[in-house]
Amino acid sequence: MIKVSEQARQKLSGLMTEEGFDAQQDFVRVGVKSGGCSGLSYDLKFDKTKQDEDKIFEDNGVKLIVDKKSFLYLLGTTLEYSGGLNGKGFVFNNPNAQRTCGCGESFSL
Repeated sequence: MIKVSEQARQKLSGLMTEEGFDAQQDFVRVGVKSGGCSGLSYDLKFDKTKQDEDKIFEDNGVKLIVDKKSFLYLLGTTLEYSGGLNGKGFVFNNPNAQRTCGCGESFSL
């Protein structure tokens, strides 16, 4: 479903600990919402609970939750992290996106 690169796993694990979440037990919630310059934008946050219609995936030791509405938009996506001076932070490499904005935070199908 969603792949997590090694760099993204390391960064997510560190951020979860900083914010009081347990990377072994809690979830990274990944979703899509309306907005952004291309029409849809990615949503990434930490969560301790699963909703009834959520789908749960695990890749590279990261537990991911995706809501039913976002599932088809994110199929096959890889979550990566690019740090450093010119790094963009978390980057979604989504094969379903036909158009993305320059910042990489929004897309359209």
